[in-house]
Amino acid sequence: MAKDKAGKNKPSKGDKKLATEKAGKGTTKAELAGRLYKAADLIDLPDEELLEAVQRQTFRFFWEGAEPASGMARDRTTRTVDTPNDLVAIGGTGFGIMAMMVAMERGWISRAEGLERLTRIIDVIEPTTCFHGAYSHFMHGETGKVWPFSRKDDGGDLIETAFLFQGLLCAREYFDADTPAEIRLRQRITGLWGEIEWNWYTQGRHALYWHWSPNNGFVLDHDIHGWNECLIAYVMAVSAPRYPIDPAAYHRGFAASKDFGAPRSYYDIELPLGPDRGGPLFWAHYSFLGLDPRGLKDRYADYWQQNVAHTMINHRHCVLNPHGHKGYGPDCWGLTASDDPDGYAAHQPSEDNGVISPTAALSSFPYAPKEAMAALRHFLAKHGDKVWGRFGFVDAFSEERNWFAETFLSIDQGPIVVMIENYRTGLIWNLFMRIPEIQAGLRKLGFESPHFKADAGA
Repeated sequence: MAKDKAGKNKPSKGDKKLATEKAGKGTTKAELAGRLYKAADLIDLPDEELLEAVQRQTFRFFWEGAEPASGMARDRTTRTVDTPNDLVAIGGTGFGIMAMMVAMERGWISRAEGLERLTRIIDVIEPTTCFHGAYSHFMHGETGKVWPFSRKDDGGDLIETAFLFQGLLCAREYFDADTPAEIRLRQRITGLWGEIEWNWYTQGRHALYWHWSPNNGFVLDHDIHGWNECLIAYVMAVSAPRYPIDPAAYHRGFAASKDFGAPRSYYDIELPLGPDRGGPLFWAHYSFLGLDPRGLKDRYADYWQQNVAHTMINHRHCVLNPHGHKGYGPDCWGLTASDDPDGYAAHQPSEDNGVISPTAALSSFPYAPKEAMAALRHFLAKHGDKVWGRFGFVDAFSEERNWFAETFLSIDQGPIVVMIENYRTGLIWNLFMRIPEIQAGLRKLGFESPHFKADAGA
């Protein structure tokens, strides 16, 4: 982290560039530091400064936009006002915690501020009701009580819990100082991590199950199989210190689905895993906020090749635009789950209704930097403040229906901050992949990674 001689965080290079340019146009550096950027402020910035500004404004969702009592991430908010309730999202909070590591490293917030916020989050989740160690999808930020996701989904959500702990374990790795506050934080995270009964969520079978509640048991009967966003759950379940699952559950459960293997080609691009045309792009993001796909391989796939191919199929589909949707092209692409004019949908090449979700392209910077940068600049130049607001890019838009979302979602804003940072520095990948339990779990599953060799030689 860049610090001055007094130990305080220094402005990043992107901040200095923006401050210099804007101060010359009647805006002081002090005013700029606290202001919200408009689309016009960003259009002409060099690439690195542009990425910095996009990351920083998007991070505001998790900082100023957080639920005030808990400091946790709201599920969603709007362009102009925060939602008038205390609903918070467990998975979105995990993404926000990883974004917080980026913010501290880049000097947008201080280490002390990040530590205080994370401590406040743990103060809420530590005493709250859990379900064999897992947490509910939504909860009340003021009390920690369950906010049911649906009538029968009122208990533990194993995937959202995995997303939360992907972030918490990164934080445990980041806060490594031998101070009472940071030691205590690490101890508390380790304690919560050890209490998740991953093996309970197998029902004694060779697969993880998504939901359990004391009111409804396993009635939803949703076994977790691939290919999708859920790889991280199996990695964490095998890596768990107290209640791990047998690695056979990964091979006989997650990897046994008909949509998991059998490489196929779309638009002359070979896709190792997944359904027809790859599925929504968040599958290449959520598990890989922490898991570094570079050189990550097992008996089923090279996961860097998988994610690049998935991304390029999505891009190619929008370029060829077989349905003739207005606006699609080389610099306007990105299909993933998001809001749309009719509610919410898992947009993908096989279910394409003309809705572009900025998070799809922007969270794909590691896999397709040229194409992602073209999309970023196009969104700003063509649509300006219709798609850009106080917390970065809105969730989605459709040119042919003249519809622009009024919302920001935690599970879409978080990956933008984190995956752009992974593209720029590898920060979150490096934090997560050096966690001893995760390395041991990946080895048990038969994965290879350059991180194993790097850490062994350190």
